[in-house]
Amino acid sequence: MTAIDFDGERTYDDEKFSAVEVFRSERMKVVCGYFEPGQFIPVHAPSSDVVIDVRSGTGLVRDGDEEHRVAPGDVVTVGADTDRGVKADDDSRLEALLVTAPPPTDAEHEPVRRGLRTDEFDPTDT
Repeated sequence: MTAIDFDGERTYDDEKFSAVEVFRSERMKVVCGYFEPGQFIPVHAPSSDVVIDVRSGTGLVRDGDEEHRVAPGDVVTVGADTDRGVKADDDSRLEALLVTAPPPTDAEHEPVRRGLRTDEFDPTDT
């Protein structure tokens, strides 16, 4: 069993969103995500499903071609092989629990690394 205190794991990074991995197996990965205003997980389309449980703050979640506004209490799911990204509003921190199944591969996260390097929410547009 893995038990964490979401508030106790809280950490922020001035440069990019902070992801605290709290569990990983071959079938699932669980991450506490902490975003300063305007920070994001760049759009990417791994072959895994994701559940995003918004705990505090406001922002948006990309699901394919659609962007959904999110707030505390919202739970969003995005299916495998679908463009997805998470972004905090410019005036709000965002905190969310993210569960992916199965965990994305390192290669599937290349668009995330590229988007963080170039400060682009949607590096797939380039």
